[in-house]
Amino acid sequence: MKNNKKPEFWETAFVDRGEMWGLEPCNSARLAKDFFLQHNVKTVLIPGSGYGRNAQHFIESGMSVTGIEISQTAIDMYLKHYNGEMKIYQGSVCDMPFDDKIYDAIFCHALIHLLDEHEREKLINNCYEQLRENGCMVFSAISKQAETYGTGKFISKNRYEIIDGVKMYFYDRESVTADFTKAGLIEILDISEGSPFF
Repeated sequence: MKNNKKPEFWETAFVDRGEMWGLEPCNSARLAKDFFLQHNVKTVLIPGSGYGRNAQHFIESGMSVTGIEISQTAIDMYLKHYNGEMKIYQGSVCDMPFDDKIYDAIFCHALIHLLDEHEREKLINNCYEQLRENGCMVFSAISKQAETYGTGKFISKNRYEIIDGVKMYFYDRESVTADFTKAGLIEILDISEGSPFF
């Protein structure tokens, strides 16, 4: 979960707050794992892999995982907590692709809403380009149902700077459909993660 405009924000956040979301996978990752297993997924790309709590969930299910993470501190935490089976590229998701590999699935949790319109479109396109034919992409994003919607500094329609350096775009079904139809949108689910931003 990274904001490409302020990579130092994420470095500081991981230094100050450590494993701020715990070591258990998020609800989206739990659902995605089951979906991926049903579709015989063997390889997963995770843009914004953080400190690996979601990646580890896929690895423990027999999947090979590659991550992209902007924060070296988050990468170091992953290496501290887990066995290092995930290949990690350090950098911004805006600089994808980092390899020429084609993946069975993409899992992108709580990242896309931190990007501006151009960056969101680029991320979706870049992920799709690295997806095998009939592969699976699962994205999770904050929605207009969140308590923080409409708070902070207004940037543009449905986009607010919640705290210094953290700009969020709040999705609704219409904007999900607009952003993902070209990539073959199949389903939109409402999922409660039950964890704060920090």
